[in-house]
Amino acid sequence: MTKYLVLLNILDRIRDEAKGTKHAPTYLPPAADAEGINQARSRAFLHLYLKVSFGLLDFSRREHFITDGTYDGGIDGYYINTETKLIYLIQSKFRTTEKNFSDKEITLRELLAMDVDRILDGRESDEQGNQYNGKILQLQREIRQTENIGRYTYKIVVLANVEITVSQLSKLFGSYACEVFNYDKSYDLLVFPVITGTFFNASDLIIHLDLSNKNAGSKISYTVDTQYGECEITALFVPTLEIARTFHRYKNSILKFNPRSYLELEGAKVNAAIRNTILLEGRNEFALYNNGITMLSDETNLNEKIGQRSKAQLNVRNPQIINGGQTAYTLSRIYEETPEDEREPLFAGKELLLKLITLSTGSQSTQKAKLDLIEAISIATNQQTVVITADRYSNESFNVELQKRLFQRYGLLYERKRGEFQDGINQQYIDRKEVVERNLFFRVYLAANGDFKRAVEKKVFARAMAANEKQPSDEELARFYFAFLCLKLLGSDDQLALRKNKTLCTKLYAMATWYKPSAVADFQGSAAKGAETFPSRWDRFIKHGEATATDFIRVRPDKVTKESVQRFDTYGWFRSKDFLTAVELSSDDVGGI
Repeated sequence: MTKYLVLLNILDRIRDEAKGTKHAPTYLPPAADAEGINQARSRAFLHLYLKVSFGLLDFSRREHFITDGTYDGGIDGYYINTETKLIYLIQSKFRTTEKNFSDKEITLRELLAMDVDRILDGRESDEQGNQYNGKILQLQREIRQTENIGRYTYKIVVLANVEITVSQLSKLFGSYACEVFNYDKSYDLLVFPVITGTFFNASDLIIHLDLSNKNAGSKISYTVDTQYGECEITALFVPTLEIARTFHRYKNSILKFNPRSYLELEGAKVNAAIRNTILLEGRNEFALYNNGITMLSDETNLNEKIGQRSKAQLNVRNPQIINGGQTAYTLSRIYEETPEDEREPLFAGKELLLKLITLSTGSQSTQKAKLDLIEAISIATNQQTVVITADRYSNESFNVELQKRLFQRYGLLYERKRGEFQDGINQQYIDRKEVVERNLFFRVYLAANGDFKRAVEKKVFARAMAANEKQPSDEELARFYFAFLCLKLLGSDDQLALRKNKTLCTKLYAMATWYKPSAVADFQGSAAKGAETFPSRWDRFIKHGEATATDFIRVRPDKVTKESVQRFDTYGWFRSKDFLTAVELSSDDVGGI
C-alpha cells in the first residue's frame, strides 16, 4: 500500500466516525457518488490536521472548527489554542489522485481568496456583499469572546503544495505567521504520527488525586544523586481512571523513550490479567497486584490545596512512561471500549502506584542522560513483559533514521519498536501485514546485498545493532525494497521462513540484480514481470553454474553403492564470491542463462 492509499484509508476511517451523527449525509455519500466521496475526504483531511495537531479525538468537536463551504471567505477551518495563545486559520486543497497530491500546487488566486483581514476586522460580508456563512460568523464570535484576546497571535496554515516560499507567503498575508503542509510534510507529520499513535505530545499532564484513603499524605518524595545527575523520586497512588484517560489521548507519544511501544499480541496474558482485575467491581485488588508505572518528567508539582475536600492535583511536565506502558495501554483500551456513562463506576476506587523520576534542572539533563537513565532503569525493572535485548536498540539514532528513510522513500512501515503501529492497526488505518518487522527488514536487506551468512543468523536485528551497523546507502536500500517486493510475490514474507530457507536469500539477491530498474516508480511492475520469468531463468542459471563452476564439484561415495560420485556443492557455491560474480555477469541473461 502506498503512502497515498494509507492516507485515503485514514480519511475514510475518519468519515466513518460521522455514523450516527447529523453530519453522516455529508461524510458518507453513496459509494457510487465519486464526487461526494472526494468532497467528504477533503473535509476529513481537515479533521486529520485538527486531530494530529491539537489532540481532538472527538469527531463532533473537530467538526465544530470546520468552516469549509459556500461563502467561507477562503478559510476552511480554524482553531483557538488557549495554551499557546495562537489562533490558526486553515486553507486546504486536498487532491484526489496520488500524482496531483504530490505535484499539483495551490494557485495564488486560491490563496488570495482568504479574506483574513476582513474577517478579523469583524466584517460580516465579502467584497461582493455576500454574507459569510454561519461558521465564519461563529469564528468571529468566538474570537470576540476569547479572554485576553490582545495576547493572541494568528497563524495561517496551508494544507497544500505551495509554489512560493513561506516568507513570501507571510508577506502575502500581511506579515501573519504561516506554515505549509505540503505533500511530504503531510505524510511525515500527519499520516505517520496517526498510525503510530504519536500524534499529540503531552507537554503538561494533569492528574487528579483522591486523598480520602491516604493516611500519611498523598506522596513519598526524596532526592537521590546518580551518575546521570540529581533526581527527585516521587511515589504515590493515582486513580486508574486518570491513567486510562491520559493514555487514551496521548498513546505512544508518552512512550517515546520507552524501548517498546505497547504490545497487543506478545503481552496478551498480561493484558488479560490487568483487564480481569479492573473488572472486579467495587474492589481494589489492582493496587495490590499491579507493579505500577514508572514515569520520567522534567518537572513535577503536587498541589493539595485546590479548593476541594480530599482532592489534589498532580502536574507533570513532558511526561514519558519508561516502565508500565503495558498497564497504561490496557487501561486505555478498557476505557475506549466502555460506554462513557459506565467508565467512572467501572474504574471507581481502583488505583495504581505511580513512580515519578524528575531530573533536577541543575543536572545535566541532556537527551543522552535521559536515554542512559532509561536504559539503566529498564534493565533493573524488567516487570511484567520482559524487555528483550533487541528492544533496547529501538530508540537508537540508526533505527529512527532508517524508519524515516523507509517511510519517506517507499511508504514502508519499519517497526523499530515492538507494538508501535498497534494503534493504527486497531483504528484500521493500516493492516498488520503492511508492517515490516525489524528482523525481516535485516534478513531481506542483507540477502539483497549479498550477505547471505548474516541474513540467516538468529537474532539478526540484535546482532546487527551490536555490530554498529552502518546506515544503508541509497542503492543498498533500493535493493532491499525491490527484493522485499519480490519476496511478497514469491509468497513468503515471514522472517523465520526466510532464515530457514537459505536458497530464498540467494534468489532475492539474483532478482534484485537481474530485474531492479532505476526508477522506484517502476519497481512494482518490474518485480511482477520478473516473478513470472524468474523460475525458469533461475533453473537455467543453476545448470550453467553446475557446468562452469568446476571448483565446487565434490567427489563423495554413494550411500547405497559406495561408489565415488561427482556432485555439485550448490550451497558451497552460494556462499562464495564466485556466486555473486556469476549473478552479476548473467544480469543480461546472455546466452539464455
